[in-house]
Amino acid sequence: MRTQNGERPCTCQLCHKSFAISGNLNKHMRTHTGEKPYTCQLCHKSFAEGGILKRHMRTHTGERPYKCQLCHKSFSVCGSLKIHMRCHTGEKSHKCELCHKSFTQGGNLKTHMITHTGERPYKCQLCQKPFTQYGHLKIHMRTHTGEKPYTCQLCHKSFTECGHLKTHMRTHTGEKPYKCQLCQKPFAVSGKLKRHMRTHTGEKPYNCELCHKSFTQGTSLETHMRTHTGEKPYKCELCHKTYAQGGHLKTHMRCHTGEKKPCKCQLCQKSFARSDNLNKHMRTHTGERPYNCELCQKSFTECGHLKTHMRTHTGEKPYKCQLCHQSFAHGGILKRHVRTHDGEKPYICVVCNKRFAYIGSLRIHGRTHTTEKCNKPSDKSSSSSKRFQLQRGIQPQPLKMGSESFADIAQYATPFLEKSFGCGLCDEMLEIEKEFLEHCIIHCLSPPDDLFIALC
Repeated sequence: MRTQNGERPCTCQLCHKSFAISGNLNKHMRTHTGEKPYTCQLCHKSFAEGGILKRHMRTHTGERPYKCQLCHKSFSVCGSLKIHMRCHTGEKSHKCELCHKSFTQGGNLKTHMITHTGERPYKCQLCQKPFTQYGHLKIHMRTHTGEKPYTCQLCHKSFTECGHLKTHMRTHTGEKPYKCQLCQKPFAVSGKLKRHMRTHTGEKPYNCELCHKSFTQGTSLETHMRTHTGEKPYKCELCHKTYAQGGHLKTHMRCHTGEKKPCKCQLCQKSFARSDNLNKHMRTHTGERPYNCELCQKSFTECGHLKTHMRTHTGEKPYKCQLCHQSFAHGGILKRHVRTHDGEKPYICVVCNKRFAYIGSLRIHGRTHTTEKCNKPSDKSSSSSKRFQLQRGIQPQPLKMGSESFADIAQYATPFLEKSFGCGLCDEMLEIEKEFLEHCIIHCLSPPDDLFIALC
């Protein structure tokens, strides 16, 4: 009857909270005394109420007596089923009075309110770092204790968070539950899908406060900031060389292990130091051009090529000479331009030690040391005829120095002589005609004679 008429005769003498029945008052008193009379016989954890112990036992038995009639998902606690049902009904009964955002759970609303107040009530006693949620503090403490309570039963790898283990399990099952609605590409992690969507929307939410450059990922911004701070947190334990990115350190380690180019093309056996370079190379076999210009429908094999091409539409020239303030659309052209100021001549002839500012000049000079001359195309011949002759199999003649073959001198022959197509703007040397033509497109030019450097 007391529940009907609202009578609460049982009052706590400490906090004056009132209850309808004495049993509820007795439970409440344990919040003041700290008494926990109900103990689990399996793990010896104690609880203030028998019902809580009963629910706890299901973590040992795996019992899930509460089942959703719509999707048949099971739960160990009735409240979890009730919250789950809102996924089907769309009910969000907990509303923020400040921004009117709605939530399915009161706890989620309470956590959300902290974004308005800025409150971080949970503080680590070891490093004083504050957190908005107790669960975040609990997970953070494992960085101090080293505890990794979640272990994979297949490979025995351990994790600090249950969610990390769940995501890891997909590496074994191959499950990719998150799918892009635009291109149908699936992902194992929701965060990767979110980042992928930015390739469709063009969104770059992470901005550098120093140079205002924008990035699609927070980690990309973090890496970029090191160009301003000079920080190089990745250190080689063998030679103590430092790097700004972990991938650069990983590549460097191959100098010590002897594994210089572990990624090999199965079609032409060409090797690469990094898998992404192999992926780019494979497009020379497949002809795939996944990056399309939205303005002129031109397509490219690499994202960087598209980015460079876009400057022909925008007129952007982001590379500026610090000496004369002349601007350029390509970093390679700026690099060549700077040599007109500092007089740098980085390319050295290994026969006569003559120095050159450009690699093309060195290659032309190299012909003065050859003992055999190739059939040169006439001055009137076009660049296309030069490419045709090379394509038909006219090979460059090795330079001779006494009894030794110039091609045996690795320092010179490997980077310079083995490649047949040279760009006169940025010194790029290419050995496949198709790659050279694509490279010319980056400069937004058809390959004229002054861009093309033939060996013969």
